[in-house]
Amino acid sequence: MKSAALSFSLAGALALTLGACSKQDADIAPATPQSVSPAEPAAPALTLSSYDKVGAEGKGFTAGAMMSAQTIYVLFDPQCPHCGHLWRQSLPLHNKVKFVWIPVAFNPGKSLGQAVGLLSAANPVEAMTAHETSLLANNGGLLPPATLDPALEAAVKKNTDLLASLGQHSVPFILGKHRVTGELVSNSGALETEALANKFGLN
Repeated sequence: MKSAALSFSLAGALALTLGACSKQDADIAPATPQSVSPAEPAAPALTLSSYDKVGAEGKGFTAGAMMSAQTIYVLFDPQCPHCGHLWRQSLPLHNKVKFVWIPVAFNPGKSLGQAVGLLSAANPVEAMTAHETSLLANNGGLLPPATLDPALEAAVKKNTDLLASLGQHSVPFILGKHRVTGELVSNSGALETEALANKFGLN
């Protein structure tokens, strides 16, 4: 039986261009997907120390150019369709930059199990692609492990707290440095490939 929490209509979500999934989306029964998150308190200003904090405390998996000196962090929920859209749009950039995908879980059900499953996968990139393909086909995504690794479960919960500590309440949340200027760059919500490349100086 599909969990009510974060059970988004993927067909409807595909009609949305840019958007994000919020904690509030996970706390209510599914209806029409929201392209804009409900109002949240003003987020604290992000600094380079925020970037360092995510790198030090976030638990994720690496995709893309493993040897790249430029790292872009993406905090995401496995059940968020906008996160899946960003994953697909990031694939053409895997030869240019290193992405670290850090799973959070806005509910203790399916999202948490799938987040643990992705972190424990032998090949997380393949697992993530298969997961998003399954979600797109309305097949529910990755089957969570029968028993969740307590350490990874705790790591996902810590990731979720990390997102909140940055003053962010929706995913995907992207954080990195511009390749040319070195300036901190962040974005809340999905981006198309070209916009993602432009934002982080990958062109």
